[in-house]
Amino acid sequence: MYPTRAGERLRVVLGHLGRPEAGNPVAQPTSRTVSLPSVHPQQFQYTLDNDVLTFEQRKFYEDNGFLVIKNLVSDADIQRFRDEFEKICRKEVKPPGITIMRDVNILKSEFTANEKMISKVQDFQEDEELFRYCTLPQILKYVECFTGPNIMAMHTMLINKPPDTGKKTSRHPLHQDLHYFPFRPSNHIVAAWTAMEHIDRNNGCLVVLPGTHKSSLKPHGYPQWEGGVNIMFHGIQDYKEDSSRVHLIMEKGDTVFFHPLLIHGSGRNRTQGFRKAISCHFASASCHYIDVKGTHQEGIEKEVIKIAQKRGLTADDISLKDLWKFRARLVKGERINL
Repeated sequence: MYPTRAGERLRVVLGHLGRPEAGNPVAQPTSRTVSLPSVHPQQFQYTLDNDVLTFEQRKFYEDNGFLVIKNLVSDADIQRFRDEFEKICRKEVKPPGITIMRDVNILKSEFTANEKMISKVQDFQEDEELFRYCTLPQILKYVECFTGPNIMAMHTMLINKPPDTGKKTSRHPLHQDLHYFPFRPSNHIVAAWTAMEHIDRNNGCLVVLPGTHKSSLKPHGYPQWEGGVNIMFHGIQDYKEDSSRVHLIMEKGDTVFFHPLLIHGSGRNRTQGFRKAISCHFASASCHYIDVKGTHQEGIEKEVIKIAQKRGLTADDISLKDLWKFRARLVKGERINL
């Protein structure tokens, strides 16, 4: 069970080939062209009025559900996050509440305590070094364009996608992040996902289905893949196989912001290195929790509670929203509902 804290902590330029100054926002070149339709200002529903996003950027996000900002996080910060992750792998630091995940094919491997044993750490809200990512001013400047001024960090991850063993278990099926979240409204939630090194299709970059953030939350479940699938890696069961896809090729420090209903996933890592990225899902503090019983999300609630009970949680009446309350941490403004 997560510990209780003391106190309240709780210009899109397509096809750009250069490397701009830090924070200069451009759309990352992808494997296909993404259109920029005409949008009247009154039609904006996924972004808020502010002086950060240009009109073209807002149009892009409104139509596609994601936006890449180049060179947003410094090399120095990324190195600090990498160093802290390695300390966690070596068990030199043990942040309370953190979840350590391993690829299904290396659970019984001969690796010692290092990065080769860990495919992801999440819930690092109590690790002050990793949590700095969630408080970086250049990150929050863009987050506020989607959430407003009162911002909660809800879900944190550092992903260490391992080299695929040949069984394709390093893939992450196409999914919508809202599947895991018992809070709404979805338009006031956004993910920030930062590449910690060059990421392309060889080492398993993100793949997104533009415009799918305009759809509803779809049923998820474990894909019927040969070779197995990692725990909690749920996927959409009824998406169109011929849907247009964009592969996000990113450089170290590039950050993509995307809507929680955007269908996305990642391919397998065909290299011998471990592909790293750090991310946080942010939400407006005015969002509210919902009861997922009787919905498509009831299954994920049962699975998450079962895992929590294995970790020592004994309460019989615990719910998914109760568990998320332990993860939530205020990063800017005032804590309201979450």
